[in-house]
Amino acid sequence: MSPVNGLGALLGAPVQVAYLVTDVEAAAHAWCRDFGAGPFFVRRHIELVDVMYRGRPGTFDHSSAYGQWGSLMVELIIDHGRSESPIRDVYGPDETGLHHLAFVVDDLHDVANSLVGHGYEIAMSARTVAGTEFHFVDTTATHGHMLELYERSDRLTNFYAKVAAAARHWDGNEPVGTLE
Repeated sequence: MSPVNGLGALLGAPVQVAYLVTDVEAAAHAWCRDFGAGPFFVRRHIELVDVMYRGRPGTFDHSSAYGQWGSLMVELIIDHGRSESPIRDVYGPDETGLHHLAFVVDDLHDVANSLVGHGYEIAMSARTVAGTEFHFVDTTATHGHMLELYERSDRLTNFYAKVAAAARHWDGNEPVGTLE
């Protein structure tokens, strides 16, 4: 086995794989049926603040469903907007597919600066209203998808643990719910 180097050494293993979909609930049901992933929790119109799209103020109106697939979280995203966004950078309004891999890092800004130093661009930066900051890094030219970076925090760790715990005790019933 070869030693981990390059982006793998900087980022570690992904904690999430995310797909753009046209209907989060229908996609969540399909993931439950086809892959045994779940249960999924839907959060609609996730409120963000301090959105910067490619260096200028932006917006990002989206909804997501979060579920567990083995050791990996799956995020199913719908972009409600039609304007520039990290979603629209990759897919048109009616297209679907793999959008990003997410990573939790110890120092968000240090890792983002390292990626910029490697020639990648920060497509979007934002914060949730609860204070979780994240970046989408454009690696589409080299990897075919974006990267999403989060800084490790208790709030984020608890969120991932909640979704994973629901999967451990899930009996296959009620595959899609809401997230508060």
